[in-house]
Amino acid sequence: MISYLDFEKPVAALEERIAQLRSVNALHDVDVASEIGRLEAKSAELLASTYASLTPWQKTQVARHPQRPHFRDYVAHAFSEFVPLGGDRLYGDDLAIMGGFARLDGRRVMLIGHEKGHDTTTRIAHNFGMGKPEGYRKAIRLMEMASRFGLPVVTLVDTSGAFPGIEAEERGQAEAIARSTEACLALEVPMIAAIVGEGGSGGAVALASANRVLMMEHAVYSVISPEGCASILWRTSEKAADAAQAMKITAQHLKRDKVIDRIVKEPVGGAQRDPQAAARMLGAALSEEIAQLSGLSRTELVAQREERFLGIGG
Repeated sequence: MISYLDFEKPVAALEERIAQLRSVNALHDVDVASEIGRLEAKSAELLASTYASLTPWQKTQVARHPQRPHFRDYVAHAFSEFVPLGGDRLYGDDLAIMGGFARLDGRRVMLIGHEKGHDTTTRIAHNFGMGKPEGYRKAIRLMEMASRFGLPVVTLVDTSGAFPGIEAEERGQAEAIARSTEACLALEVPMIAAIVGEGGSGGAVALASANRVLMMEHAVYSVISPEGCASILWRTSEKAADAAQAMKITAQHLKRDKVIDRIVKEPVGGAQRDPQAAARMLGAALSEEIAQLSGLSRTELVAQREERFLGIGG
């Protein structure tokens, strides 16, 4: 059952009414099909109009939706033959950042991404998608392996930011993020990154310094969370909606400013309403981007990537 966000309450009321009518129809054999059809059409129209005019703060809520698809969902519905690889060969394994060999439309790729989990148990196991140093060092190891084997690298970014705990700092969090960003820029194979939910701070950039950066329609990408920005500027997180508006964190803003390259459409009502369809849409877009980059030489790939990132904000 779908969880409704605050701004979806009018849609929730209509869908609740539809469910009630269906129950009446099943229990009393009353013909309410025409009324159900009318309400379904009204609900679909309201959902489409609502999602066509979301504010940046509302998009942030959608990007954080508890039922939004994560790394494992995209692996299941957009990729095949996924072979997970673990460990950084220095400290241990980090389940917030997963990766391994996979196939996309028959093409072998190295797939890396953040996994947030779907319930309390899995969210704790995956540390809510907040990578630790060993996670970014694992990503570096997998990128270097992909480069040796000539495999394109695909990353799925979905994190509020790298883990800020003391133990992460003790193990070199800042250096690991910097090294991961450096590894992205130095790759001699095609690299495509997709912001599928939240793209937060350096924890996101460390896996998103790619030749092409895609972004799901209702994802967000920013240097700091709206709440964090509001706390700095106004000394209160209650101004988060104002901060989100000012920060230009949506896919539409970032495409206009050339921070990202392509927006991937989501099912009406967000990816959480149809994760399989969302995964297919993303998979098709990723496959197209890899095909376009496959004709470039190693030197051209590195030069194009560096030029792209040095040009941001220019």
